[in-house]
Amino acid sequence: MSDRQWQWVTSDEALRAAIDALMGEAAVAIDTEFRRRDTFYPQVALIQIATQGQCWLIDPLTLSDPAPLKQLLLNPDVIKVLHSASEDLEVFERWLGVLPQPLFDSQKAAAMLNMGFGLSYRALVEQMLGITVDKEETQSDWLARPLTDNQESYAAQDVIYLAELFPELLKKVAALGRLDWVLEEGREAATGGRGPLAKFKSAWKLSAAQQAAIAALVEWREGQAQQRDKPRGWVLNDKVITELARKMPEHSRELETITGLPQGLVRRAGEAMITLINNPSEEARLAAISAFQKPPTSDIKARAKALGAHAEALAGKLGMNVEITVPNRELELIVSDALNLPIVRPSSWSGWRGEWIIGPLLQQASRMNEINDETS
Repeated sequence: MSDRQWQWVTSDEALRAAIDALMGEAAVAIDTEFRRRDTFYPQVALIQIATQGQCWLIDPLTLSDPAPLKQLLLNPDVIKVLHSASEDLEVFERWLGVLPQPLFDSQKAAAMLNMGFGLSYRALVEQMLGITVDKEETQSDWLARPLTDNQESYAAQDVIYLAELFPELLKKVAALGRLDWVLEEGREAATGGRGPLAKFKSAWKLSAAQQAAIAALVEWREGQAQQRDKPRGWVLNDKVITELARKMPEHSRELETITGLPQGLVRRAGEAMITLINNPSEEARLAAISAFQKPPTSDIKARAKALGAHAEALAGKLGMNVEITVPNRELELIVSDALNLPIVRPSSWSGWRGEWIIGPLLQQASRMNEINDETS
């Protein structure tokens, strides 16, 4: 690792001084360490920030006013460089109520440069700097104090090397005219993934009433987990929710027959769950309709597979990994859209991806449909 040392920030005064120094930078590398073992929300444990020449380890457990950090994250003149930012975004959204902007995700940039899709930080550093990053402290207890020397070194290297490789990464994407594309990806970045309903992959086989029951129970569980700050599965696991929807109990006494349903929960919230199952809200019904679509037909799958070759060609012309341009599952959506079937268009179909990838693929899918109609 580099011989440069890092500076601990353990007071509000020290944080203000560090942020004042960082506000004049064009870009800063940022990472977080957190714990999420027995909570719904990530517990922020450490913030690491580096420039080309200096590194700060910010201890959130010792701060009473993190507002200066919030100001840095929102400063439009300072690019925030993170690698695979999704989990870090959850930390900042929960702790500070903001998402960093402008955001340059080095993993996205690497994919746009055809260096690899979903490239790990360790792989990126090795590829660009020829340095092997030690990952032994990944599962450390970052809330423990004091941190060990190994923990400090591990945390620091996650931003020191990122700050070192960023200028070259920036130069390469800028040379291809894709800096705006990377920053656009940062603007569109959001927390939450595809949402908890995405885990119920077999729910499309159930009736509309059963699907709505799942959506209502999941929505209720989400609120309970957030309120209690406990993992979703600690409140009610997915298998139990599916079983409740299959059986559709009408009285709380029937809940005793549901395997895995805690009796304490039945006593506390049995009547509420019965109401949710049998009288779901309109929001739950709509969420179920959106989430639990039937799998595409074999014809749509075949057309999507054929369309995949065109997606590869479009990505090839751009010199990019096809995975960053359009996920395989969205090829079926494109085919369905071209067939005028009802779909929910992903937000990612706009911007650079809409112009260079999705638009041409929709046109190609329409042409394929016309050919199939003529030959059928």
